[in-house]
Amino acid sequence: MMSSELLSFGWLQQLLVVLLKLTLSFAIPTNGTECTVKGPASYILVFTGHWSPQTFPKQYPLFRPPAQWSKLMAITHNKQHRLFQEGALASIGVQNFAEVGVTVDLVKGAKDARKRRVVGAMYRTAGIATGIGHSSTELLLQPRSPLLSLMVKVIPSPDWFVGVDSLNLCEGGKWKQEVTLDLQPFDAGTDSGFTFSSPNYPTVPQENITRITSQMPKHPANSFYYPRLTELPPIASIRLTRQRRSSSRQTPMSNHILPHPIHPQRFSETPLDCEVSLWSSWGLCLGPCSSGGVRHRTRYILLWPANAGAPCPEMEEQTECTAHNCLKPQ
Repeated sequence: MMSSELLSFGWLQQLLVVLLKLTLSFAIPTNGTECTVKGPASYILVFTGHWSPQTFPKQYPLFRPPAQWSKLMAITHNKQHRLFQEGALASIGVQNFAEVGVTVDLVKGAKDARKRRVVGAMYRTAGIATGIGHSSTELLLQPRSPLLSLMVKVIPSPDWFVGVDSLNLCEGGKWKQEVTLDLQPFDAGTDSGFTFSSPNYPTVPQENITRITSQMPKHPANSFYYPRLTELPPIASIRLTRQRRSSSRQTPMSNHILPHPIHPQRFSETPLDCEVSLWSSWGLCLGPCSSGGVRHRTRYILLWPANAGAPCPEMEEQTECTAHNCLKPQ
């Protein structure tokens, strides 16, 4: 009797172990995306703007307002949350930030997500008053929220921003030591303006977030349309560097703007070709109609060339008058 009870108990024990393993296999994903490292990691995040008249000469904003960057908004999170996603609709927080730089809804969304334990923390830096400049802050990433997303608004613009979506800083069971990324502009899909200084023109219905390229949107009026380029030069970049800091002596680092470039970066100048209007209609004949009379037509410059781009053609043209161009006597 005792041996059968022991056998029964042993069988039940094995069954419980199997059930526990099955439960854990369903509860914990095994696709390698979870961060298994022990302990947090501290990073210095440096944002650098490369927006200059040399790299982006077309309609470069010089005043009211001049080219500049908004404050940087960054969050650490897990894979259950997205700040923004290319190909998806922008949230109200992303829309308000991309259009007018207001952060209230972004902050509210991050706080609500933090209560659900899908966001770790939110960080921000001050804005940059010029197109070229640096700002930085310190980040603390936890294993439960190893992803980083961030946004910076392009000022002025209808709804354009640069950003990073769900950058994983924990791979292979360890924290990355350094990451550098070049950034390209995004269109939030909520305003249909084509130029940096376009007036407010809501997109109805709202469109998905898309990446702006040298070819798209394919419209000559677009401020980023450079048909001679296969791709746009980086308009901004970020660098993340892991800090080795003693746990017994941690001095918090405040957000600040770096006065001088850490590693100066130089990009080749972007050639900007001259753009002209269509010809006007021919004017009336000047002089005698039979011989020596001429008529004129003109066009005007839409966009002056820059950085060794194609020069402008002639703005005025004339031709001799012919009989069918003359008014017949009544």
